[in-house]
Amino acid sequence: MNPGREAVAAVWRIESARIVGALARYTGDFALAEDLAQEALAEALVSWPRDGVPRNPAGWLLTTGRRRAIDAFRRRSARDERYAALAHGLAEGGVVTGAADPVEVTDDVLWDPDQIDDDVLALMFTACHPVLSPEAQVALTLRVVGGLTSDEIAKAFLVPTATVQARITRAKKTLGAARVPFALPPADERRTRLGSVLSVVYLIFTEGSSASSGDDLIRLDLAAEAQRLARVLARLVPAEPEVHGLLALLELTAARFPARTGPDGEPVLLEDQDRRRWDRSAIARGRAALVRAGQVGTGLGAYGVQAAIAECHAVAASVADTDWDRVVVLYEALGRLAPSPVVELNRAVAVSMAQGPAAALVIVDGLADDALAGSHLLPTVRGELLRRLGRTDDARTELQRAVSLCANARERTVLEGKLAELG
Repeated sequence: MNPGREAVAAVWRIESARIVGALARYTGDFALAEDLAQEALAEALVSWPRDGVPRNPAGWLLTTGRRRAIDAFRRRSARDERYAALAHGLAEGGVVTGAADPVEVTDDVLWDPDQIDDDVLALMFTACHPVLSPEAQVALTLRVVGGLTSDEIAKAFLVPTATVQARITRAKKTLGAARVPFALPPADERRTRLGSVLSVVYLIFTEGSSASSGDDLIRLDLAAEAQRLARVLARLVPAEPEVHGLLALLELTAARFPARTGPDGEPVLLEDQDRRRWDRSAIARGRAALVRAGQVGTGLGAYGVQAAIAECHAVAASVADTDWDRVVVLYEALGRLAPSPVVELNRAVAVSMAQGPAAALVIVDGLADDALAGSHLLPTVRGELLRRLGRTDDARTELQRAVSLCANARERTVLEGKLAELG
């Protein structure tokens, strides 16, 4: 790849959120800001390989975006004072269409450094506004905050690029129609709205750590992007315990990635993993974030409790040495904080390790099939419990059902192996 294009890709991935946020603050129009940033990116892809990488790459992109904003308002016959306000501070000739001399771009046209964090945070709150569907929130967050292209998002979620583009376009139109301001929500709304932001980051990581379909068990790029977003949030809102709880959960879960797959990408079950391959630095970061979550809050929230469960695995020398009684208690707490069939299913797995498969089967049989309809998780767990109880025929039936429902090729291979072991 041309060095200029490599520089564009690197700078965009790092600085895109700040650039879009700054442009949104300048224009007061979220959709316009994202379009302006994309136009600046397109111009950089042409200019930098030809003329060289500018001394201040982020400043170059922001200046170009502001210039495009001025041109857009001129084309719309905007009021002179709005045009003058946007043009204020640009060097002479800076409003001329086309790329300015990169060497002459000065730091005085950069965004206010005191507002960078607020811009990025406002960007995340806007992209995850409740008026948008969860699918639109994910697509828009990855686009404007993560800096991913539509092709990258489509590849990550195994959907057509056109579908991603349509979601992003509709999302921006919805935000405009709802007159959602580009600003941090009021303090009394922020905590509630923060939940949407955290859930989107969690959803992105979940899809990355355990792909719902496709040929790969783990999508490292997607999981890493969620971790990056969580770190940004922890820096922007350090007094929110659930932000640190989510970061702890992501770090502790990702620490096991190196041992979760074999040389050919095949899944390695927890009891068979070489724990020496676990990322000890990620475990240390996760445990530190979990401590921080406890320090800034009055108790762990749902993400913090999940992180505490992950910590139990991270500090154990083996499956047998895991404090399963504590894991069961933590899942009971999680069930009260965020009740769901999946939480109950996970609690059943923990109970099977602490008290035996018979006790766990009672929990699993109490879960209605329709609650996990279409998921391979319930028959997978039930089949394993029945196998441990010696009910081979019943276990075979459940595992056959799990195989038929599993959409991930790697996970399906594991289930087929379990099925073959039953004869």
